[in-house]
Amino acid sequence: MKECKFVSIIMGSKSDYDVVNEAVKVLEKFGVAYELIVSSAHRSPERTAKYIKEAEAKGAQVFICAAGMAAHLAGVVCSKTLKPVLGIPVGGGALNGVDALYSTVQMPGGMPVGTLAIGKAGAKNAAYLAVQILSLSNLELASKLKEDREAMVRAVEEDSAKIEVLIKGE
Repeated sequence: MKECKFVSIIMGSKSDYDVVNEAVKVLEKFGVAYELIVSSAHRSPERTAKYIKEAEAKGAQVFICAAGMAAHLAGVVCSKTLKPVLGIPVGGGALNGVDALYSTVQMPGGMPVGTLAIGKAGAKNAAYLAVQILSLSNLELASKLKEDREAMVRAVEEDSAKIEVLIKGE
């Protein structure tokens, strides 16, 4: 099997797709290869463990995990790989994602999960962080990231120019 560097995205439930799709958009924008599957830490633990091993053999460099409520997916993935794991807490349930945030961020020492914001902003930032990690060994990707950041700066300046008032009332 030929190895290809890619980002693996695992979501705990199909209902997480709307959130995870924000990460997909960012990866596609940068031309980063990815896989996307549904696998649950609780409902399909054997499938999850098997997939992690297979994904690593195929070239997964970073794992992005999205889950809500108890949100143990990122921690389970972290326990099975030495690759970076990024967790996206998904909103919903009685606590609107705060439970997922705590479950994802409160990992024991030595078992790091890079935890992002709850929901779509977290998904987008997880993908950006994955791109940054991959860009450490990929100059072309690093250049694309730099261009993207510069475009963000220009967009802020352009937006401000449309509405700014510096001194009013003189």
